Amino acid sequence: MSDTSSSQNETTNAPIFSVGEISGALKMTVEDAFGHVRVQGEISGFKRPASGHMYFTLKDENAVLNGVCWRGSAARLGLAPEDGMEVIATGRLTTYGARSNYQMVVEKMELAGEGALLKLLEDRRRKLATEGLFDEEHKRALPFLPDVIGVVTSPTGAVIRDILHRLDDRFPRHVLLWPVLVQGDDAADAVSAAVRGFNALEPGGKIPRPDLLIVARGGGSLEDLWAFNEENVVRAVAESDIPVISAVGHETDTTLVDFASDRRAPTPTAAAEMAVPVRHELLAQVMDDGARIFNAINRQVQDERRNLESAARGLPNLGHLLGDASQRLDDWSERFDNSLKAGMAERNREFVSLAQRLTKPDHLIEQARHRLAGEIRALKQTAAVLLAERRSDLTRLTQLLESYSYERVLDRGFALVTTADEKPVTSAGSLTVGDAAFLRFKDGVVGVAITGSKAPRSKPKKSKPSANEDRQGSLL
Repeated sequence: MSDTSSSQNETTNAPIFSVGEISGALKMTVEDAFGHVRVQGEISGFKRPASGHMYFTLKDENAVLNGVCWRGSAARLGLAPEDGMEVIATGRLTTYGARSNYQMVVEKMELAGEGALLKLLEDRRRKLATEGLFDEEHKRALPFLPDVIGVVTSPTGAVIRDILHRLDDRFPRHVLLWPVLVQGDDAADAVSAAVRGFNALEPGGKIPRPDLLIVARGGGSLEDLWAFNEENVVRAVAESDIPVISAVGHETDTTLVDFASDRRAPTPTAAAEMAVPVRHELLAQVMDDGARIFNAINRQVQDERRNLESAARGLPNLGHLLGDASQRLDDWSERFDNSLKAGMAERNREFVSLAQRLTKPDHLIEQARHRLAGEIRALKQTAAVLLAERRSDLTRLTQLLESYSYERVLDRGFALVTTADEKPVTSAGSLTVGDAAFLRFKDGVVGVAITGSKAPRSKPKKSKPSANEDRQGSLL
């Protein structure tokens, strides 16, 4: 029996792990071996709960791999994962001991293949078109000759040199360059910030606000031009108050910025040609228009001169017209002078006649003075009589009022009962037990409280017991 137990101990000499220990060892082994991997697969079962983390699986025809993308990494992905999307995920493998499975922690994600990019591009185009960002009614006309042109592009590429060279050839203008990245993860944010930055400039400030913007980039693959398909760039261009010309890629390249801009140029050079006219052609056109205007004015002046001369021949002789008018004026002046003198003489005679019939004012004033003195004497006499009558009436009414005064009644021993607000009490029924009242006598006022509705009967006074009775006590 002892030999059997000895042989069992020899065959089970391996160390014993707890579940947590073996799970931790597996986690360290997997993370050390697969600390940085890139996996291509199709997204399935995508979920994004309120925590902001992303949970999904990557699958192909042979296997399925669980994936998780934490909230901080999800905000930097640059794309919105969805079911059915073919992607290349970059991250690390780890294990999840609570479920005894392994998973991939994704830190970066990109679309796998041009077909997936085109599908994402088409979906995004339909979404933005539904919002109206590409509607023709929102397009603005380009200024004919902008004073300042803002260019959003790389400062080191051939694009900016082509634009500046073409502008110098056609019509030199003040150009502001906002240098940006045109390719890579940060390119979209840089381009959208540049467009919004130009729009934020104040007119008349130290940095002049552009009258026109050119968003440009050279040619490249779909992946190279992808920054100009990002939603934030498209929205910045669509919301720009400054007209925008898009010149991204070659003539066959098309990005979403081309749909949102006010004008699309096939190349950056063509964008410069759209921005300004040709200076010498414009000068020639101005000279030609000036000459045509000058000739038209000369022809108009000649035509009007001939019309004036023709009309002048039909007019009567001015000298004859003025001679007749002058004679009539002299005749009317003489007749007016005679009529004026005769009228003045007639008015003078009427004035003298009226003056003779007028009564002298001194006599009228004296008569009025006598009448006024008589009226004053009569008024004084009448006023004295009326004043005596009114004084007699006032004395009589004063005596009558004094006889009716309640204070005379108080002098005879009566009292006036009033409530707390000094209203007279005219009925015993208006008072109840507990009410406060005041009794006004001729020499003052006292306050009382109502204790009953009837006056208490007087009780006979008890006689004080004699000394003998007090000593003997009461039999009862």
